[in-house]
Amino acid sequence: MLKSMMAALVLTAATGALAQTPPAPDAEPKTTYIHAGALLDRPGNAPRGNSTIVVRDGKVAEIRDGFAAPESGATLVDLKDKFVLPGLIDLHVHLLGIGGDPMRARLTALNTELADDVLYGAGNARATLMAGFTTVRDLGADPRGIRALRDAVERSDVEGPTIVNAGAGISVTGGHGDPTNGIAEPFAYAIAAMYDNTCDGADDCRRAVRRQVGLGAQVIKFTATGGVLSNVSGGLGRAFTLEEMKAIVETAHNLGRKVAAHSHAADGTRAALIAGVDSIEHGSFLDDETIALFKKTGAYLVPTELAPVAALAQARAGALPPATIPKAEAAAAAMQSSHRKAYKAGVKFAFGTDSGVSKHGRNGEEFALLVSAVGMTPLDAIRSATVTAADLLGRDDIGTIAPGKAADIIAVTGSPLEDVKRLEKVEFVMRRGVVAKGR
Repeated sequence: MLKSMMAALVLTAATGALAQTPPAPDAEPKTTYIHAGALLDRPGNAPRGNSTIVVRDGKVAEIRDGFAAPESGATLVDLKDKFVLPGLIDLHVHLLGIGGDPMRARLTALNTELADDVLYGAGNARATLMAGFTTVRDLGADPRGIRALRDAVERSDVEGPTIVNAGAGISVTGGHGDPTNGIAEPFAYAIAAMYDNTCDGADDCRRAVRRQVGLGAQVIKFTATGGVLSNVSGGLGRAFTLEEMKAIVETAHNLGRKVAAHSHAADGTRAALIAGVDSIEHGSFLDDETIALFKKTGAYLVPTELAPVAALAQARAGALPPATIPKAEAAAAAMQSSHRKAYKAGVKFAFGTDSGVSKHGRNGEEFALLVSAVGMTPLDAIRSATVTAADLLGRDDIGTIAPGKAADIIAVTGSPLEDVKRLEKVEFVMRRGVVAKGR
């Protein structure tokens, strides 16, 4: 009897730990009127002129032309001299730990614990929100830590964006994503038990997916190829077999999770697309066959133009191992031509930065690279971080400013359609009806 009661308590506690705890509803509904000088409510359409956005209980209630007088008891936010648009979405970040400073991270690695990384993550989350990004997809972190940060944001205990978390990226043994690479044997066992994210063979890969879902993952990421920041798994070459990739994708989809594949080499990208992934992260080396597969499958390319630029600068400064330099140079050189070709061919792009490699809070610098390196128009770059990013997430409550949608709203001075770098200096941020910046 006692054993049964204990088992029930453990199960209840585990279930509660995995669940998101929504903030308690306020006794009185909150209403905010936002006066916008210019409003890009649906990126893709022309911006509206003077407008009023009415926000109630965290959602957009209505949009009116002109500057409507606020109702009694409502709060007025004056953005008459600002350009207003939906909160931005970054589909590839790594929030936990020291981001964008690899030398410091390496030096402190043996003196920090998960609790330290989560608290760094809270600061990174706030910096990301202040940069205008109201939703992010975290594609690689300690699964327990990122779940805790996700839920803390949902409870409003921590200021940050809505987090869609992957937990630990799934990797082959010895691949880019195996946390035991280069670790002394006494520590490797403990680390492997904590992450439990490596797999070899189709059945083992099904287990690895189920484990990450069990730890709270809302999306699954796997490393189809090697990576710039690891000196393993054949450089940037393919790591998983097609059968292993298919097992990962099928298991994740059956559990209601989308799948993102980290991939550089074209061979790995082709196999991942054939396996049915929802997005390719990085996609540095693309040929005509691979681009055709993108269009056939409808998968998204998340370009992360900032990542190789940041990694190369860090490597040349001695903050990363020397072996990183040729890989970063190759990826950076190939990425621009590959992405230009893919964009012209009509491949779907969704915004992502790989922040954590670069510094958190500087996510907006990706926009200028999308325009200068990929050849996007400023409007297409903005769409990639709003409408199309929401589509990849499978979310219909974000990405535009419209009645019934979450009140995720930002503002800048001047039109980013004329100068996309204006998105690097976001002056007003509202997430779910709560003003985080520009009070």
